[in-house]
Amino acid sequence: MTFPSRFPAMGDPRPPMAIFTGQSHPTLAADICSHVGVKLGDIIVQNSTSTETEVKLQESIRGKEVYLIQSGSKRVNNDVFELLTMVYACRTSCARKIVAVIPYLPYSQQCRMRRRACITAKLIAKMMCTSGVNHLITMDLHQREIHGFFDCSVDNLRSSPFLLQYILDNIPNYRDSVMVARHPSATRRVSSYAERLRVNFAVIHGELKEEEEQELDGRTSPPPTPASIGRSNMVYQSPFVCSYPTHLPNIQHKIKPSLSLVGSVQEKIAIILDDIIDDVEPWSLLAGFLKDRGAKSVYAMAPHGILSGDAVQHIDKSCLDKVIVTNTVPLSKELSSNPKISVVDVSKMFAEAIRRIHNGESMSKLFTNITQD
Repeated sequence: MTFPSRFPAMGDPRPPMAIFTGQSHPTLAADICSHVGVKLGDIIVQNSTSTETEVKLQESIRGKEVYLIQSGSKRVNNDVFELLTMVYACRTSCARKIVAVIPYLPYSQQCRMRRRACITAKLIAKMMCTSGVNHLITMDLHQREIHGFFDCSVDNLRSSPFLLQYILDNIPNYRDSVMVARHPSATRRVSSYAERLRVNFAVIHGELKEEEEQELDGRTSPPPTPASIGRSNMVYQSPFVCSYPTHLPNIQHKIKPSLSLVGSVQEKIAIILDDIIDDVEPWSLLAGFLKDRGAKSVYAMAPHGILSGDAVQHIDKSCLDKVIVTNTVPLSKELSSNPKISVVDVSKMFAEAIRRIHNGESMSKLFTNITQD
């Protein structure tokens, strides 16, 4: 008796595989599927007239290992809810395992407590795990500590092999280059690149502009006054209000110095490196700052290129010779066709990660010679 091809071979312990994508980055999903050698699954993801998200699976996924490719884009809230809906649809359709492939994790920059702001990255992680995600594949998280937000296994891939290869192939005389950290917290990533390129690195310290006035958030409010509670004819002092606050030492405000450069870029090719390029204006200002310090040319490089706002105008008017990003985030036609913007394809990395996870192979090969970037 001959079984249809959709059944796994006899003795093969691996479950069948299915790969689906949402609306955020179908081009990257198609490239990943072409490298894996699997046809992209049939799914309908759309918004109704009332802007509600609708997900309809057009094929059976019962007992299959499902990979959902959905990156963050400029419609970030829609992308997140699309992914959650797709995960829940697969979970209720009896998928054996659900792996979320998120090249750029939305809200990853909101991973620390700042004043009274919430840690939204933790909320995103909880929603994904609750909806049914069993495994997460992403790339270059804003902070490695985001791993701990998830209750499932996380593989944080690196784009550095592809970006380093771009430098070797496309930047002439790269031996005369200097890797530049935008801020001191990016020094670890920059030093890792510099060590593998056998070049020096520099660090930019300080602020581009004067600090804004301190916001009144209630921290310097006067001590509370004793409160009175009760009815109008029967008033007494509340024993739960402290009228005598403890005296604490004066808190010194942190004042960052003006912009300075630790290191030298004189007659060098400066490559500014960070993990995300969102607002291009600070990058263009830093490019002018490095040109004033004697840099021959200035490149901006980051794994994730959101390039929001008037990115094209800022790039065209700036001293930046090139902006180099990967294709983890979809770019508009205006951005992708700009001669100053180069996009590095990293779909092979995700395809290899999917292949290794599906075959039960070790992922350590993908992190060879990658230390702290």
